[in-house]
Amino acid sequence: MKKKLGTAGFAVYASICCMLLFGANGQAYIDPSVMTYVIQAVAGIVIAAGAVVGIYWRKAKRKINDKLGIDENRKKEVESDEIRVEEH
Repeated sequence: MKKKLGTAGFAVYASICCMLLFGANGQAYIDPSVMTYVIQAVAGIVIAAGAVVGIYWRKAKRKINDKLGIDENRKKEVESDEIRVEEH
């Protein structure tokens, strides 16, 4: 029961084999301050991705609620906008 890889599968397989056979070791010094930049960059990417997911999640949820006729605010109390100032 052999499975054929196809052209794309063979290319990936061949690339991985070449990387393992002809890989070169590199030696370099990484300054400790470089790691803080890497941590900041990774944190920024994670936060930005979270914001994008949150925005699209709310949009999708709103569209689904509109199609299903669900009102999220029907059981919520709404306060009036009037402001009372009492003088003593």
